[in-house]
Amino acid sequence: MQHPLKHHLTLTLLALTSLSHFPPASPLTPCRTLCGTTAINYPFSIDDGCGAPQYRSMLNCTGTDLFFMTTSGRYKVQSIDYNKQTMVVYDPAMSTCSILQPHHDFVMTDVESVVIPPSSDTIFALLNCSIDSPVLNRYKNLCFNFSGHSCDELYGGCNAFRVFHSFTNSSPPCCFTGYDTVKYMSMNILDCSHYTSFINVDGLKGIGPADWVYGMKLSYAVPDTGCGRCTRSGGACGYDTETGVMMCLCSTSMNATRECGSNGDIGGAQKLALRTKFHAFALVVGALIYYVIFI
Repeated sequence: MQHPLKHHLTLTLLALTSLSHFPPASPLTPCRTLCGTTAINYPFSIDDGCGAPQYRSMLNCTGTDLFFMTTSGRYKVQSIDYNKQTMVVYDPAMSTCSILQPHHDFVMTDVESVVIPPSSDTIFALLNCSIDSPVLNRYKNLCFNFSGHSCDELYGGCNAFRVFHSFTNSSPPCCFTGYDTVKYMSMNILDCSHYTSFINVDGLKGIGPADWVYGMKLSYAVPDTGCGRCTRSGGACGYDTETGVMMCLCSTSMNATRECGSNGDIGGAQKLALRTKFHAFALVVGALIYYVIFI
């Protein structure tokens, strides 16, 4: 009759051996993929070390609200279209057809201006400009007509802007322009008291300013870093926060250079940890086998 202890050790050995053949659980990546109802996908992130390093710290999730961060403030993200690679943001401090806000500039960092600038169908309207404004003199070529709309229509069709018309019983100068104008010249240099911006301008012909979509549409590109290979393996694309080198984030404790589940791509520290765990497991199994057979 087999000794009870030996029988117990045999069962333990069988359990350990069978566990070693189970596939590992799906990795839990350290990158959040939602802020409220807005999906957070590559190249963006709301966690440091996730996404692409070019977009580091650009987004902030507060409660259920997602914000685009610039040096001039926090802009609420209304939508992200990952197919068209656009993001629509709204400046809560910007004047619109329904509300007149205090003097305000829109300022992006140098990196933001390059990797995620306002798209070509985002128009900035500079309001209540002085006759000495550079966009009415030396740089008047920066102003353009769009879809047949005029300053008179903007001042007369918006409750918030009628105040400018009432001062002189005539419409003060305004300028429809692109992002580059406000990028290189502040409102003080432009000598205009307010600005507003609106999007999807190609569809605004024949539509009054009260029905325009106010905000900014930003256009971005997705860096080609082999992220698809990482996500297909169950990981999340990220980067080393010190070097900026792309990494595949497989879990809160394991990262790979290209994909999860590939020992050839796992970093040196992770390889050592895996080897150590395997050797320890092998020693335990070997000791149990020796005890069961020879003792």
